[in-house]
Amino acid sequence: MNYRHAFHAGNFADVFKHALLALIIDYLKRKEAGFRTIDTHAGPGLYDLSGDEALRTGEWIDGIGRVAKQAFAPEIAALLAPYLQALGPQATEFYAGSPVLAQRLLRKQDRLTCCELHEEDFRMLERRMGRDNRLILLHDNGYRALKGLVPPTERRGLVLIDPPFEERNEFQAMEEALAMAWRKWPTGIYALWYPVKDVRAVGQFVARLKERAIPRILRLELAVEAVRSEGPLSATGLIVVNPPYALEEQARRLLPVLAKVLARGPGASASVEIVQGETLA
Repeated sequence: MNYRHAFHAGNFADVFKHALLALIIDYLKRKEAGFRTIDTHAGPGLYDLSGDEALRTGEWIDGIGRVAKQAFAPEIAALLAPYLQALGPQATEFYAGSPVLAQRLLRKQDRLTCCELHEEDFRMLERRMGRDNRLILLHDNGYRALKGLVPPTERRGLVLIDPPFEERNEFQAMEEALAMAWRKWPTGIYALWYPVKDVRAVGQFVARLKERAIPRILRLELAVEAVRSEGPLSATGLIVVNPPYALEEQARRLLPVLAKVLARGPGASASVEIVQGETLA
C-alpha cells in the first residue's frame, strides 16, 4: 500500500501511534538527563486538515475529530493528556505529525533528529519546525541515516520508524534497520509502525523479529473494524522494543477505549502481546 501521511493525517492510526509515542516520551522525561528522539520518516511535520489531501479522504473526522470531542474517564484522560496537550487546541484544524509532536514534548535538554527523503516534504518540514537548537533535520533516507545516528551521545532515547509503505519490501527494510540499530544501541527504545492489511505478512514480520533474539518486544494493535486487504485501512500496529516500564499496562487500559471510540463497524478490537520477554509492567 501507499500510505502518504497527508491523506491520512489525524486518522485512527495517527491517534493510536501518536498517543503511544507521547506516552513513551513522557516516560523518558521522568529522568532529568536529556534524551534523543530519532524520527526516520518525518514527513512535512504539520498537516492542514482543510487542505486538499485531508479533504479528499476526511479520515481525520473519525480519528482526532472523535477523540477531541470525547469526554473520557479520568484515568484514560490522564493517559491521553501528553498527546492531546501537545496537539493543542487546533488539533482538528492543523494536525501535528510525529516530528512536531515530539518537538512540543521536548525539554530544553532533549534533542530531536528528523530524516525526510522527499524534497518537498523536507522543505515544508524545515519551515514548520522553525529555528530550534534542539533539532537536527536531515534530507536523507532514514534507513541509511540511522546507521550513523545510533548510539546517540545522550545514550537514552527513542527511534521511531514510521515509513509510508510505498515499497513492497517495507517490512523487510524495517526489520533490517531495527536489527542493525539494536546491535549498535541495544538499550534504546524502538517503535516500528505498520498498517495491517495482510495479516499473514504482519505475522511473518513479527516471527522474523522474534528470531532476532531481541530480549524485549511488545506488539500493540488497534482495529476499528474487521481487517481487510482491500479498501481503506482498518487496523494498525506498533512494535516497541525495550518498551518503557508500565507501557504494557497503560496500553491494556487505553487501547480498548480507543477501539470503542474510533470503531467504524463490527470487528473493532485492541490487542497487547508480549512477543519477547516476561510481563513488562
